Amino acid sequence: MGFNCGIVGMPNVGKSTLFNALSSTQAAEAANYPFCTIEPNTGRVAVPDARLNKVAVIAGSAQIIPTQLEFVDIAGLVRGASKGEGLGNQFLSHIREVDAVAMVLRCFEDGDVTHVEGSIDPMRDAEIIETELVLADLESVEKRLPNLQKKAKGNDKDAKAQAAILEKVQAVLAEGKPARLTDISVEERPMFRQLQLLTAKPVMYVCNVEESSAATGNALSEKVAAKAKAEGAACVVVSAKIEAEVAMLESPEEKQEFLNDLGLKETGLARVIHSGYGLLDLVTFFTVGPKEARAWTVHKGATAPNAAGAIHTDFEKGFIRAETIAYDDFIACNGEQGAKEAGKLRLEGKEYIVKDGDIFHFRFNV
Repeated sequence: MGFNCGIVGMPNVGKSTLFNALSSTQAAEAANYPFCTIEPNTGRVAVPDARLNKVAVIAGSAQIIPTQLEFVDIAGLVRGASKGEGLGNQFLSHIREVDAVAMVLRCFEDGDVTHVEGSIDPMRDAEIIETELVLADLESVEKRLPNLQKKAKGNDKDAKAQAAILEKVQAVLAEGKPARLTDISVEERPMFRQLQLLTAKPVMYVCNVEESSAATGNALSEKVAAKAKAEGAACVVVSAKIEAEVAMLESPEEKQEFLNDLGLKETGLARVIHSGYGLLDLVTFFTVGPKEARAWTVHKGATAPNAAGAIHTDFEKGFIRAETIAYDDFIACNGEQGAKEAGKLRLEGKEYIVKDGDIFHFRFNV
């Protein structure tokens, strides 16, 4: 699994329409009224990667298996969600379980589709969502902190370290800012992640625009893009309507022709995936053979044994070496044999850090 991304936003901004298009299903009912999505719908989608097809052709692989991403369509949030308004409690519990947040913001006018706030303003919507998440985190921190501070006074080292982190987080949240903006040291990061704060999750802004603005964006999406840049967040412009239409087309050729007519090089799904990969610091590696060519995902900084473990835990436990070929070398040498003859196949050990596009064959002993 590449990553788990929650699709969140105000009611009637296109979350479920986008989810249906992304997962090519109609699992989520897209309806013109708030809270039509009550239970989170989960969909897995294949990650498009042209490199996988190229290595499969060279290796003569009988089957191509891309890595997958998981999207969760979460009920719409309204003001007061942190206090239980609307479906607030469900919303907060569901978002706590995802790795990253794709915040869908409505950047189009349509008199036939109502907006719970009565007008179209993506910046306001983003602020409402973030404020509710900040308030929920602040309440959580304030509940936990007194007990940790008490333990810290009794020389409990773990409690002392946790309290110090929570105090820093509390100060940031009290200013109305998300927890991810807290100055956390490398040593503190594991403990910070364990706090499972809503606003600590990386965010991608998804601007849902009208069809005519899918390629260029519009004035509303430009404001969101500026906000994302200032925060160091990702921002993607999509048209949920176009994505829904593309998802209905059967062949890749039909889809590409449709996109070309609109001035688009790739689908919104591909852009969301690429942004998500960057958001979560993910890299892809491949295993290639006559039976199958397969893509796998690990976090940047993962070691060769970690990559082996993504395939099977036994591979990591019994890891010996990884036969490794860089993607560019595999292509240039026309496959594994050519890479061997050119001296481009390397034996890497337990300390090797996976590079994006690496092609591995693992040696292990169980």
